[in-house]
Parts: sequence; C-alpha cells; structure tokens
Amino acid sequence: MAISEFTGYLESRKNITGSACGLLGLVLTFTGVAGPYWPVVVAGLYGAGALIAPPERPPLPDFPDPSAQLEALRDDFEKLGGYLSDVELPPAASGRLTELTELLSALLDPGWVSEVLAQDPEGIHTLSRSIRHDIPEAVDTFVRTRWWSRMTPGTEPPERHLERQLTLLHEEAERLAQSLRETEARRQETHTRYLEERSG
Repeated sequence: MAISEFTGYLESRKNITGSACGLLGLVLTFTGVAGPYWPVVVAGLYGAGALIAPPERPPLPDFPDPSAQLEALRDDFEKLGGYLSDVELPPAASGRLTELTELLSALLDPGWVSEVLAQDPEGIHTLSRSIRHDIPEAVDTFVRTRWWSRMTPGTEPPERHLERQLTLLHEEAERLAQSLRETEARRQETHTRYLEERSG
C-alpha cells in the first residue's frame, strides 16, 4: 500500500509542479542567483510549486457501457421467461403477456435494433423497468390477489387488472419501438442529405 501511494505521489500534479519549480531553483543556482542558499531556494520553490498545483481530479466512475447493459438485460429477460413459464394465467392475460414478451424479445434481439437501442439510455431504462420490475410485479400481484378473490366473490376479477397492466406495458414497448424506427429514419434522411450536399 505504501509503495503504491508513493508511486501515486510521484505521478501526481503536486510532485510534477513542485519538480518543475525545483528545476527552476537549480537553474537559478547554476546562474549564480541563489548563492550559498541554493538548497533552501530549491526546496522552497519545490514546496511552493506543490502548494499551488491544481488538485487531483477524482477518476470517473466506471459504469458499464450500453452493450454490457443490454447483455445484462437479456440475461434478466431469460430469468423472467423462466419465472413466467411456471405461472398459470387466464387465457386472455396469457395472450397479452405473450404479445408483450415477443415484442420485448424483438427489441433485445442482437442486431440493428439493439445497436439503435444502445444509443438510447431512456429506452434501455424503459426496458429495464418493464423486465425487472413491472412485469414480475404485475404477475406476482395477480397470483397473490387471485387467491384472496376466491374467498371474496363479487369483487372485480384480478385478471382484468392484469390484462390492463399488460396492455399498458405493451403500449409502452410499442412506443419505444416506434421511437427507435423514427431514430433510424432520421439517421437515414441525414445521411441522404449529407450525400446530396457532398455531390452538389
């Protein structure tokens, strides 16, 4: 630990600035300006340089790049698929869930869609929220509420809430897909204009 701290100081701005000022002190010594007090001049200039040096910048946090985030999201989507395969849902809700998971699978499938998605942090956040929170929460709440609704007949069936939730999530995923399509269309139009301007 002490060795790494020492080497870290050697590479620090304080040491580099102090060393530069210390070299100035040596130049003053060789030109005869410092006289017999040259060690004090060199040490003083080194210390002054170390004091006036700008502070060290803390290193930037090492966040995963978008492709790594997408890969982690694909893994979590697989886990979600395993969970959903063990849950028994009513036919209407099951159909909505199938439509939703097929759309999410298409968005996460490696290819040009993923490349466009990787440049859209908000889109990644939307997918992450759906896969890691919204879908499991909707299904789990339905499973727990269904048991209670059997004991209290006459209440609104929990599958209606589940169907509505899955419909809303599907609409959100469709809006994301539409946004990605528009991004690609704008990119294509921009490239066309660039080529037209270049050739004109």
